Amino acid sequence: MSAVEARLAELGLALPAVAKPVAAYVPAVVTGNLVYTSGQLPFVDGALAATGKFGAGIAAEDGAALARICALNALAAAESAIGSLDRVTRVVKVVAFVASTPDFTGQPAIANGASELLGQVFGEVGQHARSAVGVAVLPLDAPVEVELILEFA
Repeated sequence: MSAVEARLAELGLALPAVAKPVAAYVPAVVTGNLVYTSGQLPFVDGALAATGKFGAGIAAEDGAALARICALNALAAAESAIGSLDRVTRVVKVVAFVASTPDFTGQPAIANGASELLGQVFGEVGQHARSAVGVAVLPLDAPVEVELILEFA
């Protein structure tokens, strides 16, 4: 078991299987010493954990947990590309897309679910730049999508 997997286990978590792409793309791409993940939806065992928009049916309180699921899926995608998350030397950037109504402004709190998980897993290496963007709709009516850029050695 890798150090990252052990840390996830301490948190009561495990990396899921890599989510199958829902269109014509790959889960992650490596260029140089960076791995870019495709946007990951909150899939659990092949099904979305929730659908809909924040501000219209999905409670903001549920958002961080959904973003956390997305981040776990992104870590699985990254691991599939680089072999081990123990190779990660820096979480460079997190981008969270939040499906929400025009008057919903809680995107940062939802994105915190991904950001806080990365901090718990990687410590100081997990501190990152971030964007939290409200959008009208996401693929499959997912409420949140997260992508990562990780540096590795």
